[in-house]
Amino acid sequence: MDMRFSLSLPREEPSIPVVRRVVGHALRGMGVATDCVDDVLVALSEACTNAVQHARATGEYVVVGRVDEGVCTLKIMDWGRGGPRPAPGERGILSESGRGIKIMRALVDDLDIDSSPDRGTIVHLRKRLTWRDEALVRRLDRRLSRSAG
Repeated sequence: MDMRFSLSLPREEPSIPVVRRVVGHALRGMGVATDCVDDVLVALSEACTNAVQHARATGEYVVVGRVDEGVCTLKIMDWGRGGPRPAPGERGILSESGRGIKIMRALVDDLDIDSSPDRGTIVHLRKRLTWRDEALVRRLDRRLSRSAG
């Protein structure tokens, strides 16, 4: 089962629960396990929060998602100033800066951040999905294997 979507959102905090709701409903509807959906949504929220708070540009940010072959891939793009992030040692021990990146890294299988002053920032999140036993994907797989055999 393959799913693709694209959301263009205003760079305002109320957009973050909207994108969480859309992506969460889609993943749950496909039969993704609750704990896996929760991991994806927390990582997505962190990336969207960074776009809203740090992009330094007015307008919108975009979330593009895809579920294919049991993997959820999300791309969060803004057109802010971008640029290099300070190294972890350059932050104070009590600094909150950079915690979102650590959280995202802990919850997804792959995290990549492409940031430059002329293009803005693109956050790539990739997570292998786990499924509930009654998931639509599992039922379809069983039907296909029976009809092929």
